[in-house]
Amino acid sequence: MTDLRHGLRLLGDARRLAAHGALRPFETHRDMPPRLRLAARLLRLGTGAPQTPDLAGGLRTCGPAAIKLGQALATRVDLVGPAAALDLKRLQDNLPPAPWKQIEAQLDAIFIGGWRAHFQEIDREPVGAASIAQVHRAITKDGQEIALKILRPGVETEFSDAIASYAWAAARLERLGGEFLRLKPRTVIETFRQWTLTELDLRREGGNASELGEATRAEPGVRIPEVIWSLTTRRTLAMEWIDGIKLTDLPAVDAAGTDRSALAAVVVRTFLAQTIGVGFFHADMHQGNMLLAPDGRLVLIDFGIMGRLDRRARVYLAEILYGLLTGNYARVAEIHFEAGYVPPHHDMAAFATALRAVGEPIRGRATSEISVGQLLDGLFAITRQFDMAVQPHLLLLQKTMVMVEGVALTLDPQLNMWETASPYVKSWIRDELGPEARIADGIVGGIRLLAELPRIARQLADQVPVKGAAPPAPPLPVLIERAPKRWPLVAGGAILGAALMWLGGVLF
Repeated sequence: MTDLRHGLRLLGDARRLAAHGALRPFETHRDMPPRLRLAARLLRLGTGAPQTPDLAGGLRTCGPAAIKLGQALATRVDLVGPAAALDLKRLQDNLPPAPWKQIEAQLDAIFIGGWRAHFQEIDREPVGAASIAQVHRAITKDGQEIALKILRPGVETEFSDAIASYAWAAARLERLGGEFLRLKPRTVIETFRQWTLTELDLRREGGNASELGEATRAEPGVRIPEVIWSLTTRRTLAMEWIDGIKLTDLPAVDAAGTDRSALAAVVVRTFLAQTIGVGFFHADMHQGNMLLAPDGRLVLIDFGIMGRLDRRARVYLAEILYGLLTGNYARVAEIHFEAGYVPPHHDMAAFATALRAVGEPIRGRATSEISVGQLLDGLFAITRQFDMAVQPHLLLLQKTMVMVEGVALTLDPQLNMWETASPYVKSWIRDELGPEARIADGIVGGIRLLAELPRIARQLADQVPVKGAAPPAPPLPVLIERAPKRWPLVAGGAILGAALMWLGGVLF
């Protein structure tokens, strides 16, 4: 019955997509099995589908989960192609809001005593509506003007059912092997599921906003609205209201006397400060989620989708960007092999040459002079040639980089992304990977090692057999396996001396 339920749901969605011509690309796609190409043609019969696929329009008819999935796929150009990704970006536009009567009933159920016990007023018409929630301007009992985000009624059930069907379909696609296996559709859906789980609990979004506000406090050109926790619940998020101009309204941005080039640079620097600087970043940085405040600062809103990078990933990212900025393709290739992004049986020099063939044509050129389609085509050819699997932890980062570049290009078509990013990346590498940083890391590592030496010594002592006793278990090799890098230091009474000698070598 489960297979039947998923199958019927997806069949209905496929028919709606076919009616918008959205399945036409699959009818001739070389990687699609013949039976799926035939199914795409049959589903289109009798629908009067347009010749030009309308992916965004088709997904809108399939419900909020399909809209959100389309927004995610807009970032996966390797899956859908540049033209389809551009079409899917239309899903970022405002959607029809839920009726006020439904919203009011939900608010009365959420707040003790009804919403009027907590607010002077709430605007009936939202200032924005998306697939999961909509935002209303409101005034609290103490007179504070806020933005109140409210989940759409019934959206949790809709998403749960839809994602289960998408996962069912992704598992079957992956079994087909080939390109489907390399692109990991199940990973795509799982990442999508994690995004939506966070977005469906608005308390999590409030936590994201609060953490990002603290992380970017030192950045003078950016502002994060404060969260009003007393009015934030699982289904509502209350934040301070900031009057601002959305970056989608370029005439208003110009009328405010804004230096567009400077603002574009702030957008890029804000992205780098989040990703490389702190490893916690807003992963939905399209124009609709950015405001220009009256004081000229960039305001970020909508914190439902966030990404994290550990320090190792941030170092790799910084070194990759630095290598591309300086044309050091050999180092970029080394990083890909060190990180395991490229299987070790491939030739590193050949990979570096392939990167050079893609990177050199765009170095030093304005973004407006670069063919994104040709660039992506070259990059995807490399991923196929060198068997590079999609990296789950980089999906959000890849998506955000594309968005940020698009926003910056809209503000300043002549912006050179390399030149804008270069000062920040070089400064971060100098501060984090320079000699002083290595000494500091060595000191911290040495202190941690010294703190663990008593435990290691006790474990070693436990392995020494007592006369007349049975052989100990587990054997000594297990201890060695657990601490392979520390074992040379664990040598009886020389443990402490060896550790101090190592620490002295780092310092001097």
